[in-house]
Amino acid sequence: MFEVVAFCRKVRAKAGAFGLVLAALLGLLVFEPHAANAAPNWTLDPDASVLTYQSVKKNTIVETNKIRNITGTLSAAGDAKVTFDLNSVDTGVDLRNVRMRFLFFETFKYPTAELTAKVDPAAFADLPAKRRIKASLPFRLSLHGVDKDLEASVVVTMISDTQVSVASEAPVAVHVEDFGLLPNVDKLQQAANVTNIVPTASVSFDFVFVAEGSKPAAVQTVAAGAADVGPVATDAAKANFSDEECLNRFAVLSRTGAIYFRPASARLDAKSRPLLTEVEGVVGKCPTLKVEVSGYTDSDGSPEANKALSERRAQAVSDALIAGGVPRQQISAAGHGEESPVAANDTPKNKALNRRIEFSATKLAN
Repeated sequence: MFEVVAFCRKVRAKAGAFGLVLAALLGLLVFEPHAANAAPNWTLDPDASVLTYQSVKKNTIVETNKIRNITGTLSAAGDAKVTFDLNSVDTGVDLRNVRMRFLFFETFKYPTAELTAKVDPAAFADLPAKRRIKASLPFRLSLHGVDKDLEASVVVTMISDTQVSVASEAPVAVHVEDFGLLPNVDKLQQAANVTNIVPTASVSFDFVFVAEGSKPAAVQTVAAGAADVGPVATDAAKANFSDEECLNRFAVLSRTGAIYFRPASARLDAKSRPLLTEVEGVVGKCPTLKVEVSGYTDSDGSPEANKALSERRAQAVSDALIAGGVPRQQISAAGHGEESPVAANDTPKNKALNRRIEFSATKLAN
């Protein structure tokens, strides 16, 4: 329940955070310490900036997590863009991170979220004198393939002549359903075996921007001194995974439901490619493990026919992974038909859950 809610909340948090960033950007635009006639460009300082989101599980337990890798720019013309690497979700536990990435955000299809805005420097003309301004800023958030226009209240503060902070005035609520993520909340609940996940996230942030050509200070904000602030290495930067990390990833990838076949067929749909590419990457970083691709069906049809179909589907996935570069000795395939259902075969939704491909791993024989 814990991790699931975090995921949901996180999404919302994102939306709010993005808006806040805009405010900071606005202030930066107006601030012209280097030249009287030319406003500088600004860059987000990832080491001093932080985005946190709070999630609720069991209706009362609150958990705070982060998105660690953030980049952003604000041009002198007022074009603002902040990008959030969803693969840098940090819950403090690897398994929870993986669930959030693959089940909730579906980073194999949507690896980033982006906030964009057009900023009017005139709105922050008094910032150099006042040093701190509150504002309401419109922005566009692109998340999970959905663009939504939002607005957020922010506080813009001049830290120095070359640094500006934009922070949330209050936690921002983000609604999961606005970005088509409600079905993914179900996946999280099933994976974590929890219920009562609140489909709302509460987001807070503090983003620090630095004027082009200037050097960030050693300590920019109180938050920046914390060990869990700033960029973090994601899976893409790792040469290999530990056995535990490998097993976490195979278990969660098995629950994505993102491998598709034509009805009663073992022909893979092209929509399966993003997930297959992710699996290929994980197998490549687990060189000491052998992965079994297991196929399952619902109970429609005869047990014999279902067993044969599941075998063909598992083999089709195995062949696709080998064609994608996975060593043949690291892959095997097995079909289990309608055995081991994960739900009762009593509704179309439950039958769809039972029609699945799973991945498991064991040590390679010497």
